[in-house]
Amino acid sequence: MTDLLPANCRVPLPPTQRASAVKPFCLSHGTLECYDMVRTRRFYEEFLGLECVRHGKPAMAVRLGMRFHIVCVEVGEQLKPVNMLNHWGVDVATREEVDRAHADALRLKDEYGIRQVGKPQDMHGVYSFYLVDLDHNWWEVQHYANGFLHDDYFDFGDRFAMADGRNFEREDELAIRVETA
Repeated sequence: MTDLLPANCRVPLPPTQRASAVKPFCLSHGTLECYDMVRTRRFYEEFLGLECVRHGKPAMAVRLGMRFHIVCVEVGEQLKPVNMLNHWGVDVATREEVDRAHADALRLKDEYGIRQVGKPQDMHGVYSFYLVDLDHNWWEVQHYANGFLHDDYFDFGDRFAMADGRNFEREDELAIRVETA
């Protein structure tokens, strides 16, 4: 089934998957809620630069250049706000693009119903800021100096033990790799 994915989107399956009950070939989608798809779609397309298609009466699919999408379901006043730990991230190419996006978020806050805009800062190996959209969804706009953080997470492997959280003494590897890149 992995032949359904473009070659540059494939990674070797981990040994743990060989014994799993489900044998997936990709992580396909996630979901979030919105009050009003018309307003939300405008924010996603015009502000975040995402592609949207309304594939169902109460829902639209949202993506950005990958074979992974978010299903945005219109639930009206039944919407349940989430906190920052339930955020979606978008990567930009430079620190300057983070700063530009931050300035645009502040400037366009009322136009797009953005509820909150955090300050750009260096944290967890990236330069980024968070914003809360009109539907109480959190978004992180980030730049990772080493290219694509996703690959480094998995290339580095486990850095902490699952049983007790013990550090494998590689905590500075990410920072070192960024500085030498």
